[in-house]
Amino acid sequence: MLSLDEDDEGEISVGESSDAEREMTPDIPKAPSVKTFDDGGDFEGASDVDQGTLRAFVVAVVYANAAVLLVALGPMVWFFEGWSRAGPALLVAGLLAGVRTYQTYRSWRRSQGEADESESDPPEEADDTDADSTADPPEA
Repeated sequence: MLSLDEDDEGEISVGESSDAEREMTPDIPKAPSVKTFDDGGDFEGASDVDQGTLRAFVVAVVYANAAVLLVALGPMVWFFEGWSRAGPALLVAGLLAGVRTYQTYRSWRRSQGEADESESDPPEEADDTDADSTADPPEA
C-alpha cells in the first residue's frame, strides 16, 4: 500500500492549469463584430436587398421546407400507419414542391441574367454600308 503525505491527502488540482500549460496555451481569438439587420431595432438594412431576390428567396424557402417535410412524412405514414392513399399523396406533393423550388430558383437565375444584360452597354449596331465596304466584292 502506498503511503500518502498528510498534506496532499484528498487534494487534487482539477481545472487548475499549471504554469507550463498556461505558457503553451494559445490566446483565444476574438470574434469579429458583425452588423446585422437588428442592430438598430428595425430592419432598415433590409431595404438594400432587391425585391425580386427577396421574394424568390422566401418562396424557395417555403417550397423547400414543404418538400423536406412531405417527402419525409409521406413514406412514414404509409409504412408505419398503413395509410396507403395519404402516404403516396404526401410523397408526390413533396416531390412536386421540390420541383417547384427548382423552378423558382431557375426563374430567379434567368431574371438575374436578363438584368445583367440590360445593365451592360448595348452592342453597337453596324450600318449596312459599313458591312458592304468591308466585305469582299462579289466575283463576276
